[in-house]
Amino acid sequence: MLGIMDALVELLDGPRARGAFLLRSILSPPWSLRIEDEAPLTVVTVVEGDAWIVPESDEPRRVRAGDVAVLRGPDHYVAADAPDTPPQVIIHPGQRCTTVDGDDVYQDMALGVRTWGNDPEGSTILLTGTYAMDGEVSRRLLEALPGVAVVEREALERKLIDLLSEEVTSEEPGQKAILDRLLDLLVVVVLRAWFARPDAEAPDWYLARSHPVAGPALRMMHNHPAHPWTVEELAKAVGVSRAAFARKFSAAVGQPPMTYLTSWRMAMAADLLLQSETTIGAVARQVGYGSPYALSTAFKRLYGVSPQQYRKSRQSRGQP
Repeated sequence: MLGIMDALVELLDGPRARGAFLLRSILSPPWSLRIEDEAPLTVVTVVEGDAWIVPESDEPRRVRAGDVAVLRGPDHYVAADAPDTPPQVIIHPGQRCTTVDGDDVYQDMALGVRTWGNDPEGSTILLTGTYAMDGEVSRRLLEALPGVAVVEREALERKLIDLLSEEVTSEEPGQKAILDRLLDLLVVVVLRAWFARPDAEAPDWYLARSHPVAGPALRMMHNHPAHPWTVEELAKAVGVSRAAFARKFSAAVGQPPMTYLTSWRMAMAADLLLQSETTIGAVARQVGYGSPYALSTAFKRLYGVSPQQYRKSRQSRGQP
């Protein structure tokens, strides 16, 4: 289980929540919200009552009190008291809330600090946490998830949900940073529970974390991406021959060792490029390239654009 946790932490450690959108919703039936914010990752926790998640291209999913749903964007979906309740409110990008006719309703439905809804005494209470990031490290994780993953309350620790529910309405100094970290923790715990399911179809690179040969090598690559790793050095570190290591790693991960290392470095680089204060040279050094030119060559080979062009394209799309 520790290896699974490590894999998730590595994936979430770069694009952690930074001022994530967090909201408590208190609702009485009939209620229906059409979500069109196109966020890469959303976590919906039912604190009280129950709800239905209705994806555009999948079957409706019931979410009971204590359950958590993880939704992979940018697909739209409906959250409602029943699958057939027509949407009354639309959530747009930037969390702008309108009626189906386009009239703004957020202020009319405000119920307090980070709290919103149609009835302060409503029978359903939801906590919604939305990530705005679009980093390549997180994309590895997102691509491993279905459009909607519902983790039942029996697989989760209720105390974490209660803590997030309590903290979301607090106005103490530094509260946004606390909420970001609590949301990160909830995501890791929920995804750990999801990938532990026999029907989760976890990707090869995830399952390989527990492989006796590939697992230790993956941890070395992940923990020290700037190190000039070679197949020979990795094989020696895990105690097998070069040929045996290359064969076993490729079978477990689905890629040869150096191909995987390059893809991991480029994923990290893509995520670091979203941090506008980090220079291209600093990114290169952090992911194991001696110069911005060397990084640019490898990055363009994989992504088709230079690191600078990639950064500009993400900034033009409003990424942090």
